[in-house]
Amino acid sequence: MNGRTAIGVDVRKSHVMTESTGTRRMGEFFGDESGMGTVEIILIIVVLIGLVIIFKKQLTTLVNNVFKKITQDSGTVMNG
Repeated sequence: MNGRTAIGVDVRKSHVMTESTGTRRMGEFFGDESGMGTVEIILIIVVLIGLVIIFKKQLTTLVNNVFKKITQDSGTVMNG
């Protein structure tokens, strides 16, 4: 017999993971970038939420001042 079973599998080869096979598989794992877009978007959202939390008071003041200015200037545009 040539080392093959009835279904054609070579039983002489050991399926023990060698160091080079493990290193190659780790390289393939870390080289796979299929989910990178999702991770990047999530990180950007987390950073933006963090910035909003940190600068909440300043942002609220800025938005209120902008809307006050728009309200004041809208009267001059409408009256013309």
